[in-house]
Amino acid sequence: MKSIRFISLIGLILLASGMVGFVAADFTTPESIIAADKVYVSGVSYDPAVFFSGDKGTLTVDITNGNTDTGVNVNHAVLSSDTVKTTSSPFDYSISVGPAQKQSFTFSVAVNGLEGTYFPTFSLSFRDSDSLFYRAMVKIDNTPLVLTILDKPDAYSQGKKKTIYAQVANPRENAVKNVILNISGTGVTTTPSRVFVGKIESGATVPVNFSVSADQPTTLHLVLNYDNGDNPHSVNMDLPITFGNDKKQANPVISNVQVKNDLGTYHITGDVNNAGLETANTVMVTALSPAIPQDPYKAYVVGALKPDDFGSFEVTFSAINTENVPLQLSYKDADGNVYNSVRM
Repeated sequence: MKSIRFISLIGLILLASGMVGFVAADFTTPESIIAADKVYVSGVSYDPAVFFSGDKGTLTVDITNGNTDTGVNVNHAVLSSDTVKTTSSPFDYSISVGPAQKQSFTFSVAVNGLEGTYFPTFSLSFRDSDSLFYRAMVKIDNTPLVLTILDKPDAYSQGKKKTIYAQVANPRENAVKNVILNISGTGVTTTPSRVFVGKIESGATVPVNFSVSADQPTTLHLVLNYDNGDNPHSVNMDLPITFGNDKKQANPVISNVQVKNDLGTYHITGDVNNAGLETANTVMVTALSPAIPQDPYKAYVVGALKPDDFGSFEVTFSAINTENVPLQLSYKDADGNVYNSVRM
């Protein structure tokens, strides 16, 4: 009987030892699970960085294996969202990411939603561990580029070239590219007719100046095209082209005229005042027929006159059997157009 009890006691001890060992093994974390816990999302980038509603683009998620000596197998990279729809093939295969290595997953996406901030969920499965989840924030902003006319003539003259000073501003949070301004209209010639601006960074402004010569009153059509990522967008503007007197243009006026006859040669002196709001360039005074220009001042170049500025002139000529000699005053504006006026 004692031997049987001894054997039974030994059996109970061995059984108890086995149970303890079994429980300990059940709560041991496998190395693969520990390794998976050190895999993390190290970067997220969208192209474009900010979308318009309806835009298409890409989302790239970078994961990094934080283990220094253990590789990790990952699979089934998935992007889930009601607003950001995946249009590319799914990542439904396994990838081995080595120690301290990075792996990128790029999704083609289509964004359909109202303006706002959204959080599509990126998930990644492991062989022996729970999945990794990450919310990749994306913005939808429908703010367009801004086309502004900084300065333009009050009115136009037939065949006269005038400059329009414009500006393109980017109020968006991201840069846009391939910015092009197209200018057109019936009966107009524009120089240039197409202005390539290129890339405009967020918050930046770029001048876009051009000249217009009109044969008739018309409407000038401005179309500003640009790409947000690879998505085309545009801004339209119409400018009326009307004929009339430009209230801002230069206005040289002859005054203080004096005439002196020296043995048949007449000397006319006077002043030219610019009563306009723009500079009059290459101001010139000339005596017209029936006058016959004589040296030393057949024609007198006053030069450039700024607004409210003046200059003196003198012209010499001979004339027979006449009491009136017309004086021609000519000047050029900033666009090189020539203007003539005659004073009797």
